[in-house]
Amino acid sequence: METTSKSNAINLGLYLGAALSAIVVLIYAVNLDLFIEWWLGILLFLLVIVFGIVSSVKARKIQNGFINFKAAFSNYFITVAVGTGIATIVSILIFSFIDTDAAVYLNEQVLLVTKQSMERFGASQEIITQALAEASTKDNFSVVNQLVSYAFRLAFYALTGLVVALILKKSDTNQA
Repeated sequence: METTSKSNAINLGLYLGAALSAIVVLIYAVNLDLFIEWWLGILLFLLVIVFGIVSSVKARKIQNGFINFKAAFSNYFITVAVGTGIATIVSILIFSFIDTDAAVYLNEQVLLVTKQSMERFGASQEIITQALAEASTKDNFSVVNQLVSYAFRLAFYALTGLVVALILKKSDTNQA
């Protein structure tokens, strides 16, 4: 059976989802505090981008070395949407159903990091108190907030996907 670029994108999305989910579960099992580390977010971002790029490159190979902008972007986006969607579902299951105490703990840690950051940047105590009071009402790990976060991540990944598609598109000059 011949591989199509769409099935390639879906398969890579499933692999990305498995990798991201494994990382989420591993961090959950080993050290919850890693979830609030800035460098982890960058590493996961890069992992997602790499999978998206690989998807577009493989699609171009499937199409004999040529790919238009739409196809390059579609392959990138399908991979990213499927992979991050799976990871979001795993996070929702863990923090909203399996271990809600972990979500409470992480929300408290986010408040602590926010306070430390604001103090480091010289914010007044009044501003810090007001910002923390506002932030303390938000549950970063609720189902709705995780789905909203997924949507915003997809929008950001789509922007990077546009750049990737521009770079990878290649037309067949021999075709009329």
